[in-house]
Amino acid sequence: MGIEVELAALFVLHVLGTSIFGVFETETPWCRLAVKWGIVAGLTLAAYRWLGHWALTVVALPVMAGLAFHFTWCARNGIDPFDATPRRRYYELRGWEWRE
Repeated sequence: MGIEVELAALFVLHVLGTSIFGVFETETPWCRLAVKWGIVAGLTLAAYRWLGHWALTVVALPVMAGLAFHFTWCARNGIDPFDATPRRRYYELRGWEWRE
């Protein structure tokens, strides 16, 4: 089996990531999200050339670090880490305009 494993892992990561954490990116411009996922995919596919299936660690390690940061940041700022509530406070912390 070749690069299909990495492609499948990227697909699953993207689907789960956007489904679970999409609530935290409601005001993020689509182009910023596209660039982020392009970088993740590009790094993983480039790393596959040198590391083989170990290239998945290029994705897995930053994801684990990001989750640790996410839960720490949310706890420190009084935000629920699963549904971004209270929403007004979350928008305030992100610097987004709150619209009622």
